[in-house]
Amino acid sequence: MKIIITGGGWAGCSAAYMAKMQGAEVVLLERTDSLLGTGLVGGIMRNNGRFTATEEMIAMGGGEIFRIIDKNCRHTNISFPGHEHASLYDIAKTPTAITNYLKEIGVLVNLQERVVKAQAEDGIIQSTETSNGNIYEGDAFIDTTGTAGPMHNCSKYGNGCAMCVIRCPSFGGRISLAGLCGVQEITGQKANGTKGAMSGSCKLYKESLASEIVDTLNQKGVAVIPLPEEFIENHLSVKACQQYALKEFAENIILLDTGHAKLMTPYYPLEKLHRIPGFENARYEDPYSGGKGNSMRYFNMAPRTNDLKVNGMKNLFCAGEKAGLLVGHTEAIVTGVLAGYNSVRFLQEKPLLTLSRKTAIGEAIAYVREEMQTEEGLGKKYTFSGSVFFDRMKELGLYETDISKIRENVEREGLFNVFAS
Repeated sequence: MKIIITGGGWAGCSAAYMAKMQGAEVVLLERTDSLLGTGLVGGIMRNNGRFTATEEMIAMGGGEIFRIIDKNCRHTNISFPGHEHASLYDIAKTPTAITNYLKEIGVLVNLQERVVKAQAEDGIIQSTETSNGNIYEGDAFIDTTGTAGPMHNCSKYGNGCAMCVIRCPSFGGRISLAGLCGVQEITGQKANGTKGAMSGSCKLYKESLASEIVDTLNQKGVAVIPLPEEFIENHLSVKACQQYALKEFAENIILLDTGHAKLMTPYYPLEKLHRIPGFENARYEDPYSGGKGNSMRYFNMAPRTNDLKVNGMKNLFCAGEKAGLLVGHTEAIVTGVLAGYNSVRFLQEKPLLTLSRKTAIGEAIAYVREEMQTEEGLGKKYTFSGSVFFDRMKELGLYETDISKIRENVEREGLFNVFAS
């Protein structure tokens, strides 16, 4: 059983981990020179309903990626506006820890391998080919290429290439494996109907900030600096991360310590930022043009079933943003685990697993698929940590922070250690 995974972000890494644990030979192809994708500059975990989803996956037996993250957190159990019990992982240490783990368990990690062709017939992919001319044959494939960029989308629907961590000019833009196979894909939109959504945060070089701000970040993990009215920039409606589209994120500079100072706004003009006390020397680390814009996302999502099999294809699965309007690392990890697990079950000719909607993870996967069938639903973003879906979690009684109760619910649905079997 050989499984080829295209895209080495959180979803791809999680799919690789689970497929390997299920006994497959796994090759993980990543377009750039580093794993984790946008997770290289991310860092927010366990906030609000993500705590529930994380502990569900641990109880289901698929939690090793979360355990590695927990070991590499700079801060745990912090609060910031609208968000409770958050953890912030170290963006320098975590990618190395994940890469080392995947190699240790036997995943073949091939970097700077951008898939540009797919050989498929009658809905069955036989092989993929990279821009280097390398051909990878497999029995099943997983598309975790994400939905961000490439540059022409950021120029057409955003404020231009912001020179973000996706690094299209250096490594080539994202190419969808499902799209290469002729799958009719889906594009998200903003509430006003325009296509895509902008990434929701920037990263400042922490040492460029005033020492008192740096000290607060190092000690507390979060700094909230109120803005005078003339400095307020409201870019909330364009954010992919609608869980952070609260008025507090417009009225204050909110910084989180992930190694960089994570500025919780899509962009903020650098000249204006330099006029705020403590930010006179501030410098953007990601994107480099964070004073003007950010990467655009939610293009080319794959139509799929709730077991994460791509519609119209027989041996292709998907996870992460590729699987729909799910925002965040936690969301990518849990879908990645399920896609990796089901890719092996498919090859073993066993029934594919669909998670119960009485779990937060199962409900998220099913609900987002339903919502994406409607024009209104395509204009929203869904996450365990806020906005539409977190409200739904609370309404359905799925939000829980008591680990024993989360485990009991997983056991009640017959899913305890299901991924460990």
